[in-house]
Amino acid sequence: MKIAILDDTLDSIRHLACFARLAGHEVRIWNDHTKDTDTLAERLRDTEALVLIRERTPIRAPLIERLDRLRLISQRSVYPHIDIDACTRRGIVVSSDMHPGHPSFATAELTWGLVIAAMRGIPRQMAALKAGGWQTMLGTGLRGRTLGILGYGRIGARVAGYGRAFGMNVLAWGRAGSADRARADGHEVVGKEALFERSDVLSVHARATKDTAGLVTAADLARMKPTALFVNTSRAAIVEPGALVAALEAGRPGMAAVDVYEEEPVPGGAHPLLAMENVVATPHIGYVERDGMEAAFSTIFDQVLAFAAGKPVNVVNPGALGARGA
Repeated sequence: MKIAILDDTLDSIRHLACFARLAGHEVRIWNDHTKDTDTLAERLRDTEALVLIRERTPIRAPLIERLDRLRLISQRSVYPHIDIDACTRRGIVVSSDMHPGHPSFATAELTWGLVIAAMRGIPRQMAALKAGGWQTMLGTGLRGRTLGILGYGRIGARVAGYGRAFGMNVLAWGRAGSADRARADGHEVVGKEALFERSDVLSVHARATKDTAGLVTAADLARMKPTALFVNTSRAAIVEPGALVAALEAGRPGMAAVDVYEEEPVPGGAHPLLAMENVVATPHIGYVERDGMEAAFSTIFDQVLAFAAGKPVNVVNPGALGARGA
């Protein structure tokens, strides 16, 4: 099969051990990022199997309708960036392993890296030391403080467990199912207003869907303490556009740590959060970790091989099966 892999900006995929599974197939890897439909249509015109890295590139009907040879899209996790109906109409199978019970440990770990970096001012202290200075601020410890988890799913539950290990009191807010899980884990479940008012560190772990877009509002952020830290390693769209920058400028919360942005990659580093001293920011590296990538792409490539063998797995749109010889 002719296989294309988009958005491998680190040029890392071909160095994974699992990449050898595609031996015998014609593989083209693109190391840049584009959302331009004309450019993508030209690049993918002969592609039979398309491999996606998370949600980096939207695959919508205007593009899908121009990809006459495409038969499979293989990826992992949620798929709000793919027009499933358009794929089904065109007989394009979408295979996506949802890996139930297996959280992104890498994202949970990075969340805590950001929390500690922000609360102790590590980037600022490093910059001062490299510039010939010494201690520049009085940081804040975590023990005895309150951690709020917005969205108690697989990653949120793991972050809450890490918070407990640091001696923090954990609050949770989410839908009925996740609230029940939080209670079962021994955490206090509160209303949304109380979560923002009481948390010293508030970490977002909700999926980006049409229902969660703008879930965190300016009014929510305004309820936070001036000493509090807001953390987002999920998706930027969960926060109301412009609300976090305005809230930080107003002093509630006092700090933020972010790994996600409205437009990725951030064009030319031109994002207002990156210019703020009270923000710790990383370039969406939550899931970008060797073991996690190996596990994810092992599954993604196995989906490609299963399709090539005529036995597709993890099919999101079974209505596409049988069309165009799938």
